[in-house]
Amino acid sequence: MMMNNIGDFLDYLYPNPKCELNYSNDYELLISIVLSAQTTDKRVNMVTSILYKKYDTLKKLSHAKISSLESILRPLGSFRKKSIYVKEIASILLNKYDGEVPVDRDLLMQLPGVGRKTINVFFSEYYDIPAIAVDTHVNRVSKRLKIAKKNDDVEVVEHRLMKYFPKEEWGRRHLQLVLFGRYYCKAIKPLCNGCKLVSICCEKKKNLD
Repeated sequence: MMMNNIGDFLDYLYPNPKCELNYSNDYELLISIVLSAQTTDKRVNMVTSILYKKYDTLKKLSHAKISSLESILRPLGSFRKKSIYVKEIASILLNKYDGEVPVDRDLLMQLPGVGRKTINVFFSEYYDIPAIAVDTHVNRVSKRLKIAKKNDDVEVVEHRLMKYFPKEEWGRRHLQLVLFGRYYCKAIKPLCNGCKLVSICCEKKKNLD
């Protein structure tokens, strides 16, 4: 019997979803999210375990040499650009916001490398503020399950998800959709044969044996 309720199946697969980025404070989480663009959380955790140990304060990060940051962040995509982001974010947080990440969307948007997705992940994870961030996994899954349309941009997908799920579920659903797309409804070779949502998936004919 197929399980056509998306929320029920996500709860079944991931009853207690967790963010897979490692962090110990607000600025570490923010920087880790910025670093996660176009790479995996596993790889981000690998480099930040070195980064946050060597530069264990915002002051040290803000004074770090770009060449040193590049050496640490080299395993990531766009490591040169991300090295600049890390140093500039640290400097701005230290000099403008007394070392704290402002809980203000407009102020955060002014930080280098920080966009809507980054802010949504940060607010949802650190402050439990209802938000749905649309990364590549969430975008793909939302379209496969017909919550969003094929040509919708990420902001439209976000608003469709916000309408689809109750506000109090947004944080949990975001994490579940990320995990579902990362490990189950993968871009290549999705696990369609074990999926209870295959009857509503727009790509079921392509991937079923």
